[in-house]
Amino acid sequence: MSETKRLAGKVVLVTGAGQGVGRGIARACAGEGASVALAGRTVAKCEAVTREIEALGGIAIALSCDVTDPAQIAAAVAATADRFGGLDALVNNAQSSVRRLLAETTPDDVDLCWRSGALATFHAMRAALPLLRARGGGSIVNFGSSTAIDGNAAFGAYAMAKEAIRGLSRVAAREWGRYGIRVNVVVPNALSPSAERFREQEPERFSRMESMLSLRRVGDPEADIGRAVVALVSDDLAYLTGDTMMLTGGV
Repeated sequence: MSETKRLAGKVVLVTGAGQGVGRGIARACAGEGASVALAGRTVAKCEAVTREIEALGGIAIALSCDVTDPAQIAAAVAATADRFGGLDALVNNAQSSVRRLLAETTPDDVDLCWRSGALATFHAMRAALPLLRARGGGSIVNFGSSTAIDGNAAFGAYAMAKEAIRGLSRVAAREWGRYGIRVNVVVPNALSPSAERFREQEPERFSRMESMLSLRRVGDPEADIGRAVVALVSDDLAYLTGDTMMLTGGV
């Protein structure tokens, strides 16, 4: 646990918090003193991370939430506020992905990425707005992807959703700034479960990929991505809004 406690007294809700980047963000925020609600489709994973946080002296709760269901998103936001007395930051990390060439991409593929990404982000932001306003402001951190920015092959449906999230974030930053609410986007390159499987199954290809990064390594979900999100949620970056933070190691 950090001795600085930059997020002491703050309440943070993280979606997709049971593994990978979401887990790293939840641990980093809790380590800085925040009370953290971990929301995920597989609640057992969130409960496991909650136990990790509690073992380190942090405060956390696990919530079952399928972000493709607006009602479950609203319930998770409400449960966070009921448990901790409000909400200071929302981190929309959850997102399903489909990898398929455009000629083979189906409407169902697009629908899944859209509902779990752009629409889920929209619904969570709308649900969080009254709580953030009641606090006199706060921070929303949404997630983009370098696959969308670079236009990587086979990520068409995913890229559509991720770039929609960036557009939504810029509009929200403009509209909600008057309430003291900052909205930013993080584009991460980190050891997610899929990246770890890639490293285990194809170590030579993974090594070549790392060698193309300026920093020659894939980011750590907690130390590299989580701590950056802490800065966005804290007062350290209080004048940053409507922007995209590229945490890609120099792709």
